[in-house]
Amino acid sequence: MALLTILLCIILLVLLVSWAKMNPFLAFLVVSVFAGLLLGIPLDKVSGSVQKGLGDTLGSIAIIICLGAMLGKLVAESGAAQKISSVLVNAFGVKHVQWALLIVGFIIGIPLFYNTGFVLAVPLIFSITYKYKLPAVYVGLPMLAAMSVTHGFLPPHPAPSALVPMFHANMGTTLMYGLVLAVPAVLLAGPVYSQFLKNIPSHPLETFAAKELPAEKLPGTANSFLTALLPVIFLMGTTIYLNLNKSNGELHQIMAFLGDGSIVMLISILIATFTLGVKQGISLKNLGNIYGDAVKDISLILLIIAGSGSFKQVLVDSGISNQITSLLQSANIQPLVLGWLIAAIIRVSLGSATVAGLTAAAIISKMVTHDHSINPNLMVLSIGAGSLAFSHVNDGGFWLFKEYFNLSIKDTIKSWSVMETIVSVVGLGGVLLLNKIV
Repeated sequence: MALLTILLCIILLVLLVSWAKMNPFLAFLVVSVFAGLLLGIPLDKVSGSVQKGLGDTLGSIAIIICLGAMLGKLVAESGAAQKISSVLVNAFGVKHVQWALLIVGFIIGIPLFYNTGFVLAVPLIFSITYKYKLPAVYVGLPMLAAMSVTHGFLPPHPAPSALVPMFHANMGTTLMYGLVLAVPAVLLAGPVYSQFLKNIPSHPLETFAAKELPAEKLPGTANSFLTALLPVIFLMGTTIYLNLNKSNGELHQIMAFLGDGSIVMLISILIATFTLGVKQGISLKNLGNIYGDAVKDISLILLIIAGSGSFKQVLVDSGISNQITSLLQSANIQPLVLGWLIAAIIRVSLGSATVAGLTAAAIISKMVTHDHSINPNLMVLSIGAGSLAFSHVNDGGFWLFKEYFNLSIKDTIKSWSVMETIVSVVGLGGVLLLNKIV
């Protein structure tokens, strides 16, 4: 009966978000309270469970997500992203422009949240489309595939950043594994699959093209690349050191401190404030506005993550998570596949990759923390891959792509939805392969 209650709560969450169009944060709160009451949590304890889950979840990832948004916004506003793309296009030439845009998408996709990155990337794609008279979908899909991969696989993006503490994974290790998975996923979903899409009719609207900054106002090449990649450089550097040096000396403690996700993002944004802000002539007041707007852009994402934490805490406090764990452990489904499958089903139902990943994690996290044979870093990536499966009409990203590229729904499914599914399936395959190696 308890498991049936959970199933009904998940269905209710799907209906509230997709059919009733309720804000996902409110939907999570309603379902969390409803689940707590049905699962027998005392009336005076239900709100405490909801609040504890909300606070614990935000406490572990709010700093990373907010600072990541600030860095991404500054990369865009300063012209660093424009500089990165122009350097790469000049280096690769028109014939291989897809590869240039793929690399641009991957680089700017690491610090930028997806919607911000999409709006930034589209003018770059369209400028090349107009200038060289190339098919827009064929040119742009590799870049957007790269950004989608970073959104689903790599910290500091919301879902992977939130899943890392939920599974007691390591942020740096998860990032390194995610980079390994990202390469085949991007190649197959981008340059390879786009070869079949050259004849899709697309007439992107010129009104969507943003004005570029003059060349003399752009930051330098080294400045742009290094600042945009600071979080990755810090995380990978400290992780490699800590994995090679297992001592407990003072230097090891310092590196462990510097490798913490929150500290990495704080150092990165402080450096970027000077290199892409003050050094580029952006006043402190304007920098404050940029950072303020960035936090506004991701405030709803933070609330959604907090709501998912409430749902998870209700499951834990009710004891139902133990029953789910027992049931899943007795099932003949590999745990990594199961995590991917749950996330994929919720993604198709709800549309939001972030909600899908967090909800799947809430259901399966108890199992993973008690089964030490499951690699927590790979579970984060498996769920992240599942959360990208088959984006369709209930996903905002689907409509962004459709409207910006001025496509029919049929062609949007043929291009965008299939691309997302390829990324998801290849990600799962990579996770299972890594599980045999690491």
